[in-house]
Amino acid sequence: MTNQTKPIELYYWPTPNGWKISILLEELGVPYDVKLINIGRGDQFEPSFLKIAPNNRMPAIIDPEGPDGEPISIFESGAILQYLGRKFGKFYPQDERTRVAVEEWLFWQVGGLGPMAGQAHHFRNYAPEKIEYGINRYTNEVNRLYGVMNRRLEGRDYLAGEYSIADMASYGWTISHANQGQDLNDFPNLKRWFEAIRARPAVERGVAVGKEERRNLADDKEAQKVLFGQRAR
Repeated sequence: MTNQTKPIELYYWPTPNGWKISILLEELGVPYDVKLINIGRGDQFEPSFLKIAPNNRMPAIIDPEGPDGEPISIFESGAILQYLGRKFGKFYPQDERTRVAVEEWLFWQVGGLGPMAGQAHHFRNYAPEKIEYGINRYTNEVNRLYGVMNRRLEGRDYLAGEYSIADMASYGWTISHANQGQDLNDFPNLKRWFEAIRARPAVERGVAVGKEERRNLADDKEAQKVLFGQRAR
C-alpha cells in the first residue's frame, strides 16, 4: 500500500457525493485536510475552486503526492474514488473481472441512483410547487433502482464481491431513503446491506465530517436560490 506523507486536500460539503470521498479516506486511513465548500452560499463559484472543479461541483481533491510525485487535482466523485482506489490498492480490485463488476455498480450509481434520488429529493422536498408528475416520476424511478439493488444483493454481502468503492458510492444516497419516499422494509436485502455498512466505524466517521455545518435546505430560501437557479456563467 502506498504511504501518504502530505495530507490530501478534500474540497467537500456533507452531501451524498461528498460522503463518498470522506468515507473512502477514512477507510483508507490516510491523512487529509477538509476544505469546506458551502454550496448553499456559493463557494463552488469561487475562481480558486473553479480551477480544480470546472463543473462548479464538489467534491474535488488535490493530492500533493500525485503521479511521479507531482500534485494532481481531480473532480467528479467517481473519478476520485477510482484514483484513490488505484493509488492505495484498496477497495478497487486489480483483477479485471472483479474490477469490471465494481465499475459497473459505480457507474450505475453515478448515472442512475444519484441523479434520480436527487430529483426525488427536489420534487418531494424543495420544489416551490408540488408537481405530482415530477414527484411520482422520480419517486417511482428511485423505487425501481432500490429494487435493482435489492435483487443484486440477494445472496451477496456487497454489490460487487468484496466491500468496495461501489458500496461507498451508493450508501450515501440511501441514507435519506424516507425523503425519497422509500421504505427499506420493502427491500430486505438492501436493508441488510445498509445496516452493515452503517455499522462500519470509518463510514460513521466519514458521514460525520462537516455534520455541524450541514443545514436543512428546506427552509433556507437563499440557499435554494443558489443551488436551484444556476445557469451558464
